[in-house]
Amino acid sequence: MTSSTVMNYDIENDDSFSQPVGRWSVLYYGSGHMLNDITAACWFTYLLLFLTDIGLSPRGAAAVMLSGQIADGFATIFIGELIDRFGHFKIWHGAGSVLVAVSFSSVFGGCMPCRILSTSTLKVETISYCVFAAIFNVGWAATQVAHMSMVNCITLNSTSRVVLTSCRNAFTMVANLSLYAIAFIVFSVSTAKTHADLENQYRWIAYSSIFIGCCFVGIFLSRTEEPRLKMGLRGNSHARISWAYWFKKILYYQVALVYMLTRLVVNVSQAYLAFYVINDLRMGQSAKALVPAIIYICSFIVSILLQEMAWTGQRLKAYYSAGGILWVFCGAGILILPMNMSAFMYVLAIFVGIANALMMVTGISMQNVLIGEDLSGCAFVCGTLSFLDKMSCGIAVYVLQSYQSMSPTVLDNNSSITPLTVLDNNSLISTSYISVTRFGLGLIPAICSLVSVAVTCTMKLHTPYSKPLVEPLLQ
Repeated sequence: MTSSTVMNYDIENDDSFSQPVGRWSVLYYGSGHMLNDITAACWFTYLLLFLTDIGLSPRGAAAVMLSGQIADGFATIFIGELIDRFGHFKIWHGAGSVLVAVSFSSVFGGCMPCRILSTSTLKVETISYCVFAAIFNVGWAATQVAHMSMVNCITLNSTSRVVLTSCRNAFTMVANLSLYAIAFIVFSVSTAKTHADLENQYRWIAYSSIFIGCCFVGIFLSRTEEPRLKMGLRGNSHARISWAYWFKKILYYQVALVYMLTRLVVNVSQAYLAFYVINDLRMGQSAKALVPAIIYICSFIVSILLQEMAWTGQRLKAYYSAGGILWVFCGAGILILPMNMSAFMYVLAIFVGIANALMMVTGISMQNVLIGEDLSGCAFVCGTLSFLDKMSCGIAVYVLQSYQSMSPTVLDNNSSITPLTVLDNNSLISTSYISVTRFGLGLIPAICSLVSVAVTCTMKLHTPYSKPLVEPLLQ
């Protein structure tokens, strides 16, 4: 009997691998992505706003985001391959977290090369931000791939895998809410009158986010054990699964497309939410924090409730489809919502939050079904799917921003008020522009949701080891 056969026999006969994961283990695991989540929330919510506020063009700001997304995309494949070869999830997670913590403050901390070279040209600023954005995203990729692929090596129980993913998504909502709380405090206690003041505001947001995220990373690293399943696989040099194995599976392409579209829905809508409520709906400044907060609170509640269910392949497909269809209706509402009915955005935010949670939890769980017991390729799968996510999001935002043009015009009192109208000395000064926010927040997510639902209906998902939890998480 070969070592590979012995290993597979041991896994199949060790009932502990198919037993539900305990409540505290689930919570400790979920906390491990907090640093990534809170910095990503800042990245997608405030990066474009920050860069345009300090003088970069919309296309230049999009180029910075695209450089980070490209670096992240390629890093996920490379790091995923290394994790599959050498294992050690926690080491990769810790190293990535250190790189994220060190580099993230530089993304929002002003142009360091500009100070060194004593110049402040737009070209130097753009290159500087692109470099730091790329460094930050490489660390982010290492943490993400290690944490996401770790689920499959913690347990073979399909329900527990969904529970772990759901808890991870719940902590994502906590991270987002924490960011908005930090931003609200910073923007309330300080006023930005110069570029230096503006950079200080975002620097404090970055430092506070890093501190909170690092506290949770410490909990994760100290309380979560290195998965025994992966440790066993590393003992056999022939256990690694080749890339061709995945490329021959139809389910791989289906899950990859669904995951990419799901991330497009969540990330692109998040990137344009603040612009939409302020520029298109002309809501108060508080709405810039309140509307996202409603979305994340609803997503958090739904993510917690999803942990209490026993999951099968059909149930994953049904709940994902429900979330996708819900987003289609939300997208239609966002596209046609007039300015004089802006308060209805708070209602839409509730359903967007529900739809986001349903799609994210079940969409990521489909990865776990695809991997199944093929644990030697779990990091490669997570890495390649993340590559598609990063590249598509970066390109989508860059293309949308490329169509954002501005030219100031002066209106008389009888003229209609366009999205960026402000009052100055009894005259209305407007910036007439091509608004991409409605398309970015409404049309793009709705189309992606519709296509992903159609692909989901064609999937054949098999979920073994679907035993229910020993005890509910909401006691």
